[in-house]
Amino acid sequence: MYYLGIDIGSSSIKVALVEISNGKSLGVVQEPKEEMGMFAQKNGWAEQKPEDWWHHACKAITKIKKQHNITRNQIKGIGISYQMHSLVLVDKGGNPLRKSIIWCDSRAVDIGNTAFTEIGEATCTSNLLNSPANFTASKLKWVQDNEPEIYKRIYKFMLPGDYLAYRFSNVINTTISGLSEGIFWDFKNDSVADFLLEHYGIDKALVPDIVETFGLQSVVDEKGEKESGIAAGTPIYYRAGDQPNNALSLNVFNPGEVAATGGTSGVVYAVTDSLSVKESARVNNFAHVNYQKGQQPRIGKLLCINGAGIQYRWLLNNLSVGSYEDMNTLASEIPVGSDGVCLIPFGNGAERMLNNKEIGTRMVNLNLNNHHKGHMCRAALEGIAFSFVYGMEILKSDGIKAKVIRAGNDNLFRSEIFANTVATLIGQEIEIYNTTGAIGAARAADLHKGDFETFGKAIMDNDHVMTFMPFKDKVPYLEAYQNWKNELELILNK
Repeated sequence: MYYLGIDIGSSSIKVALVEISNGKSLGVVQEPKEEMGMFAQKNGWAEQKPEDWWHHACKAITKIKKQHNITRNQIKGIGISYQMHSLVLVDKGGNPLRKSIIWCDSRAVDIGNTAFTEIGEATCTSNLLNSPANFTASKLKWVQDNEPEIYKRIYKFMLPGDYLAYRFSNVINTTISGLSEGIFWDFKNDSVADFLLEHYGIDKALVPDIVETFGLQSVVDEKGEKESGIAAGTPIYYRAGDQPNNALSLNVFNPGEVAATGGTSGVVYAVTDSLSVKESARVNNFAHVNYQKGQQPRIGKLLCINGAGIQYRWLLNNLSVGSYEDMNTLASEIPVGSDGVCLIPFGNGAERMLNNKEIGTRMVNLNLNNHHKGHMCRAALEGIAFSFVYGMEILKSDGIKAKVIRAGNDNLFRSEIFANTVATLIGQEIEIYNTTGAIGAARAADLHKGDFETFGKAIMDNDHVMTFMPFKDKVPYLEAYQNWKNELELILNK
């Protein structure tokens, strides 16, 4: 018997199957093979059709069942992970009223910033743990202001995972974790943030019913079975945004546990039991997947680094090298500190952790007589690693004391130079796991039973790849990091 996990990304939908008995993954499929498109009517806009997510999810389910000769009745539960902060609007018939305004759409930035000032920074920080910023609530306000005819027809707003669960079950609901990522949750009063809804003039009736993150949320109905190939009556047991779900996939649930990812962008996601927020401008704070009303809070502090893997990919595409492995080999021949070459890796838009400054990518101290592409490769890996360390320092100033760091086995963390640099500078082991959001979502379906110990054991038994230990001799790393930091601060202080 199996659990099915679905991960709704902005580039593709991934579907995984895991065995219920031991949590072992059978495999993951992706639809479409090429990246899904985005609609961008104006600069800074990004939209997708919710119906496309469902279409690709159904195709992926059909494919993975066929690959592993699985029948619909062998799937005993569903878990869903999804791109955070996106807005789905439906009418009373459950039909999308417009394309989804997705996470990377920036049209509501001014709306959120204005609300932060008008409501008051102290209130937003203590109750929302964030500025309203460019999150889902602000996007909904944008629709109210700019598309009033659509706004009048809204029955409920949803997040992408809520929409997919609805297509399976014909039931609309959401979770506290989901509401918090849209900045709809008041942590101080442990309720929907009525004061924000009132400020925006949004009817509270648009908020879906709330269900537990782990538990019986809904079941597949006959229409859902016909379209998806999952048997009617199959329970949906779990739903969470992609970053909380990535942390779950790495067995990160408790204070001091930190999850890191090093994809196109980098993320450091740390769990705390404190509602204290000092870095609301640079760090986002959400209800983690195991947050429960009336209990000791579990808050996920999310720090995003836009300029991460995209920097290394840019070098791969523009240097005469064949692969990341070739780049890593070239870099390994260069000493720590890249002989003074520094790469400031922030060329993927405004960096929230740098107070939304857009400083670009810069390579400095390059000597055309002495340096070559090996120095550029090493400087890139070190520069990205240094940005992670810089982010960890911000989280530390916000009260995080890391006890364990777990990371996915992605391109950056496959590099010994990158992982050893981070581990040595933060003085902390980094455990590497070969897992995905879809596999994590599938396993999480079993957490309706409440057995977190068995869940964690399945990850350790099936996914652990290696552990990077900090080097004892930190001096060259500290010197290189300080050089990098000096160059960054010269740019920031201009």
